[in-house]
Amino acid sequence: MIIREWRCRARQSEAAKYPDYFRSEVIPELRTVQGFAGGFLSRRESGEYVEYLVLTRWKSMDAIRAFAGAVPENAVMDPRAMATVVAYDDKVRHYDVLEDVSPMEMER
Repeated sequence: MIIREWRCRARQSEAAKYPDYFRSEVIPELRTVQGFAGGFLSRRESGEYVEYLVLTRWKSMDAIRAFAGAVPENAVMDPRAMATVVAYDDKVRHYDVLEDVSPMEMER
C-alpha cells in the first residue's frame, strides 16, 4: 500500500470551493482508477487561508502511474481545481505503508 500526499491552500472567503470540486470531480474519477484504495481530504485553518491535505491510498506505484502519468511525483491539477485555490504543491510525496492500524472491536 502506498500513500500519496498533496496539499493546497485557499482563501477563507472561498474555502468551500475546493472541497466541492473534490467531491464532485476528484472522487468519481479516482473511483474509476484500478488500484485506487481510498483517501482523505483534511483541512486546517491558517490565518486568512485554509490548507487542504489530500492523502490517497494506492495498491501500487503502477496504479499511481495509471492516474498521474509517467512521472508520478507530478501533481495532477485540472484547471478547474486550480481556480478554487491560491497555492498548491506541484509535486506530491509517496510513502510506503508499514502499518495499517484499525481500532479493535470493543469486547462485550
